[in-house]
Amino acid sequence: MLVLTRRIGESLLIGDDVEVTVLDVKGDSIRIGIRAPRETRIQRSEIVDAVRAENAQAAHAGDDAEKALRDALSGRA
Repeated sequence: MLVLTRRIGESLLIGDDVEVTVLDVKGDSIRIGIRAPRETRIQRSEIVDAVRAENAQAAHAGDDAEKALRDALSGRA
């Protein structure tokens, strides 16, 4: 992992077309701005991790979960 020190208003470049700028620092939080092409996906890692975990849990759901879902959809629950 590369670790850099930046001050408010300073930027760093990732590749040729992604720029990350420090906008504000308050306590233990920072605000950053990201300038990138529209086709570049920018996601918070905790959201990606949560979705990945939820998908893994859903993929391992057993036959009981499928039956419960079918019952709920048919109005028998």
